[in-house]
Amino acid sequence: MRTRVHAGQRWTRTSGARLIDRWVVAMDRVLQFFLSRYIRRGTMTVTTASGFRFTCGDGTGQAVALRFVTRAAERQVLLDPEMAFGEVYTEGTLIVEQGSIADVLAVALDQPDMIPRWAKLQWWLRYLVRNITQFNPRSRSKNNVARHYDLDGKLYSLFLDSDKQYSCAYFETPEASLDDAQLAKKRHLAAKLLVANGQRILDIGSGWGGLALYLADIASTQVTGITLSREQFEVSQARASERPRTNAPTFLMQDYRDIPGPFDRIISVGMFEHVGIDHYDTFFKRCAELLTDDGVMMLHSIGRSEGPGITNPWIAKYIFPGGYIPALSEALAAIERAGLLVCDIEILRLHYAETLKAWRERFLARREEAAALYDERFVRMWEFYLAASEMSFRKQNLMNIQIQITKRQGIVPITRDYIMHEEARLRGIERRSRPRLQIAGE
Repeated sequence: MRTRVHAGQRWTRTSGARLIDRWVVAMDRVLQFFLSRYIRRGTMTVTTASGFRFTCGDGTGQAVALRFVTRAAERQVLLDPEMAFGEVYTEGTLIVEQGSIADVLAVALDQPDMIPRWAKLQWWLRYLVRNITQFNPRSRSKNNVARHYDLDGKLYSLFLDSDKQYSCAYFETPEASLDDAQLAKKRHLAAKLLVANGQRILDIGSGWGGLALYLADIASTQVTGITLSREQFEVSQARASERPRTNAPTFLMQDYRDIPGPFDRIISVGMFEHVGIDHYDTFFKRCAELLTDDGVMMLHSIGRSEGPGITNPWIAKYIFPGGYIPALSEALAAIERAGLLVCDIEILRLHYAETLKAWRERFLARREEAAALYDERFVRMWEFYLAASEMSFRKQNLMNIQIQITKRQGIVPITRDYIMHEEARLRGIERRSRPRLQIAGE
């Protein structure tokens, strides 16, 4: 039996197909238009979901290529590039065909415009509500910490050094290993703290306990480490239990707002990024209350070299909820309002980039183990996190800051050569006690 098709019906179907084809071509051109105006340095080739291929940039540097798997992924990136780029890579709907995601991000973050022009309105909207997203009362701070730091402890063992230092290392030479650079970081900070026997030391955000253990090893001190992470607290407690009782730090699962004092020395490494802009005054005023009149404080934190900003929305959603990297101007203003004195500021420029590179390479070398702990999606998410963080230090405005703080003048030497002398003294102590300082923290 012959089936008749009305002429108008045939025309409608043909016209519909043509409209779809035109829509696809239009979307391809829109994507090309916006990406070509953003990617003006380097060489990036993009293949759309329909197979359309174009190249952006000035043809310099290492060429990279990526491919969108779905139209939805293209729309996401056009509508909200800062959020969507990490999402589509994590979900596997954006595939890197030449180079790695780190290479792609090296190109993407090395552009004249730090933010795509069409995304600036979204940036301003997020800036207007940043105080809400960074509001970190005690309960929310604890939940935010758990989201990141209470992951399976085996995960961090895949890529951190043997002491589980999860902050910027200090590379004294380009050839330094990650373990040597992390030990150098602890030594550098201890030198600025002027650690001596009999001092009471507070470590705010003590992680897996490595820095507190180091400070206890180099002098007869009473070190108290505080954290909000259950995983970190338990590991720290286990490590402290291996030490002689007279040389063991005390670890508490406690908020900095609730710890009693006083302390001769206060140190905070990699924790200030979780405080939140509305709590800076609370943080430094509490430190001022805890610090003795002749005490010294060291703040080690990521910072931004430009003015106040926002947390990248993808990082805030998937990696560090409630986190914010302060502008140096924001931190200094809060220190001043607390009545504290800044004695020294050191900017570690590319040290964190090198730290993150080491973490990323070690993580990817053991990606099968990471996938076994979670899944491939998680591996792509963390690969993107480590690569994006590294390239933010290499290509954009992030840095690491070390701020030395006191309550009055004349507490620390008036010239900086004391740091070098202190480091030399500490190296001697390390050589005599190296077996204890190299405990892995597993």
